[in-house]
Amino acid sequence: MKAIVTVVGLDRVGIIGELCTVLAGMQINIVDISQTVMHDFFTMIMLVDTGSASMTLDEIGDVLHQKEEEMHLSIRIQREDIFQAMHRI
Repeated sequence: MKAIVTVVGLDRVGIIGELCTVLAGMQINIVDISQTVMHDFFTMIMLVDTGSASMTLDEIGDVLHQKEEEMHLSIRIQREDIFQAMHRI
């Protein structure tokens, strides 16, 4: 299943590396990634494939929630189809 991961927070060194390591540890493949820094704010959207993960999307979300607290970021994951429906005009 494809999902969208969004990340927002104060910029610092290592954000992408830490998150990519966490995702790889759960066997989640990053299909596409876009990130930018606006003033001091880091923003990133990733399209990921969770097909090889042995965890449900809710369990993956729980892991990312723990990581967001450790990293002082906002990290969200949702199914791609729901993300698309929510952002369709």
